Amino acid sequence: MTLLIPEFISMRLARPAAVLGGGVSGDGAAHLLSKLGAAAVVYDRNGTEFTPDRARGHGLVIFSPGFAPGHPWLAIARESGCLCMAELDFASHFWSGRIVAVTGTNGKTTLTEFLAHALGGSGLRAAATGNIGLAFTRLVADEEGGGPEVTAVCEVSSYQAEQLGHFCPDGLLWTNLAEDHLERHKAMEAYFAAKWELVIRTAPGRFFAGTSVQRFAVQFGRAIAPAACVATEGQPPDPRLSGTPFAAYPQRENFILAAAWWRSQGLAEAALYSAASSFRLGRHRLSRVGTVDGVTYWNDSKGTNFHAVEAALSGFQRPVVLIAGGRSKGGDLAGFVRRIAPRVAFAALIGETGEALAGACEAVNVPHSVFPTLEQAVRACASAAQPSGDVLLSPGFSSFDMFLNYEERGERFERAVQELHAARV
Repeated sequence: MTLLIPEFISMRLARPAAVLGGGVSGDGAAHLLSKLGAAAVVYDRNGTEFTPDRARGHGLVIFSPGFAPGHPWLAIARESGCLCMAELDFASHFWSGRIVAVTGTNGKTTLTEFLAHALGGSGLRAAATGNIGLAFTRLVADEEGGGPEVTAVCEVSSYQAEQLGHFCPDGLLWTNLAEDHLERHKAMEAYFAAKWELVIRTAPGRFFAGTSVQRFAVQFGRAIAPAACVATEGQPPDPRLSGTPFAAYPQRENFILAAAWWRSQGLAEAALYSAASSFRLGRHRLSRVGTVDGVTYWNDSKGTNFHAVEAALSGFQRPVVLIAGGRSKGGDLAGFVRRIAPRVAFAALIGETGEALAGACEAVNVPHSVFPTLEQAVRACASAAQPSGDVLLSPGFSSFDMFLNYEERGERFERAVQELHAARV
């Protein structure tokens, strides 16, 4: 299938396109440009700098979500007369199938994966894309624009949502909202507003919002239609979900929202429950690593915000030994520690926020220590945990102070637990 280039884009491709950011989104954008027969130059802070002189050699600039609205490179591009497009915007012009957007503070990756899995299990073509790790531009290029019968289930972060100008999803599921990314958005209202851009770009009747989203909408004076409001919190157990990843909260919230959208599409409910039974959570999402000397270790490295940690802790019957810390994303750190204090027997603190967390723990009498490495923290937790107790890695912060990403952090944790086990054999 030949990808048709809209005229307003093609007239900008007489010169090479500039791609700002050399990560997953940037690589995907460059790949799609190549598929279109267009030249691209990638600019990244670890490589080629984007300067006014270089900007004048481009007509189109495609930027990754890491570039905030006020980034100087974007200012240079606009001052030079370039058309600037977010990576999702650019991709959307070449996708001929449906787009279902998924956003939220937590749960959006699982919900994205689950919807794609459920659609596939029902004999429908679907792919999970976006912030999940497969750039939408990459999917568009590889699928040659998809087709009317293909659904792109696209995870969208607040970073991606806040600068959209073209991306218009056919459906939107917004799981929840809690403190996160305040280092970029500065306040909860700005964080909410970034995600609200998706609501504006979704046709009425195709948007579904979880309970916490509804609360914040009221607080910030935004109207959500009653038909879009889904009661995702505090629902009774569903025996049909027993033995699936969605049997209990926090994952139960994801299934409830998926079911609301599923019914709106007229799809068979039995197929969704069947998909829940065959679905498996991705790694680093509150997964059991193993038991050593009667102590069970849990990897929740993807818990990169306060809400995720609190959700993970709610699933344990007794206080746990918690490994927490990393690079701050803003928010009320003292309030977070105060809320989790009754559920934490001992806190092993790591990363850039370690000392600040120690002060907050001291204030509410949570036993704690700060450790320079994750491995040292794991060894200390083995001593601190009670027989039949639990050690939980749920950091509450980003991983970029000590690790490449949350995956590396989780893998290092699992290796440290394996080393504990080997030492006991």
